[in-house]
Amino acid sequence: MRIHFKTSYNHDIRLFEDRFTLLKYAVLLAFAISLPFLIGDFYLGETTNVLIWAIAGLGLMLLTGQTGQVSLGHAAFLALGCYINLILLDKGVPFIVSFPLAGVLTGVIGTIIAIPALRLHGIYLAIATMTLSILADDIIVLTEPWTGGVMGMFPPTIDIFGFEIERWTTPDRFYYLVLAVTVACTLFYRNLLRSPLGRAFAAVRDSEVSAAAMGVHISRTKMTAFGISCAITGLAGALMGYFSGMVNNETFSVVISIQLLMMIVIGGLGTIHGAFFGAFMVAFLPQGLSIAKDWVGSGSVAIPGLETGVFGMILILFILFEPQGIYGRWVKTRIWFELFPFARKDMFKRQKSYLKTERLR
Repeated sequence: MRIHFKTSYNHDIRLFEDRFTLLKYAVLLAFAISLPFLIGDFYLGETTNVLIWAIAGLGLMLLTGQTGQVSLGHAAFLALGCYINLILLDKGVPFIVSFPLAGVLTGVIGTIIAIPALRLHGIYLAIATMTLSILADDIIVLTEPWTGGVMGMFPPTIDIFGFEIERWTTPDRFYYLVLAVTVACTLFYRNLLRSPLGRAFAAVRDSEVSAAAMGVHISRTKMTAFGISCAITGLAGALMGYFSGMVNNETFSVVISIQLLMMIVIGGLGTIHGAFFGAFMVAFLPQGLSIAKDWVGSGSVAIPGLETGVFGMILILFILFEPQGIYGRWVKTRIWFELFPFARKDMFKRQKSYLKTERLR
């Protein structure tokens, strides 16, 4: 068992706990870089899908897991980032400019929307944001001259200084592009948590009354969290459009918003790892069900609602038996092995941490 002996405040906010942790993530990154040489194009495409979902999960995790604001409308911001990127490309803007600009503009629009929406709390905020996903379908159809409406839009080949990237013909190049964006978003998220703003997010999540007493501007902090969350989600939406090959009003439905929320809950709320674990669950669950159907001999039989039902059952089991998600279970298992044979069952007993000050809301 490794023990961290801290001698200054900087030890609490450093990027990695120790050199061993840095080495682990360096090995993981090296493995991710070498992945196109180890697996075929099909599984490389599935891995790319996992990374795109992970970016979207990081965006929602920042808002829900880190700041405590539940959103069921992030599918609308996925669509917004996707369409802004495609419209800019159609106007002749190069991808190297249109892609980050799509994230920035999505973040700005998200901040404007957050001004009235974040006056609500809990289930009322979830319902208010859910209307965004419902309205997005109609807005895409009504703005057909820009979005293509029902007929949709087809993302062009990515051109970065003459270097062409296409999801189908060059899946390895597209994978590396998504991997680079994933690493950049993860490092940004991690550094944000170490900053005063990130600690303000956590303070608002734990207790708005206590955060206000410590001088945190609640409304401004929520708006900032919503804007940054939408910006990251917009980048994921732009990449998701390239991955799907064609986008229309049905690509980013309200079901995507619900899947995103369930994904971060299953993965582990409030953790970067939870976004990736949840993304693995969302991306590989359909493939796992297809393989299971082949094993039982019903691979050609379509079962309506099977994927949604299994995903919902998994969510219920995690809420009942492991509220901290897959990452929470992984941490408990690791600690148990580190403390063996001195680990006790009561060490992992679920505790009630409800703050009485929150009853004033």
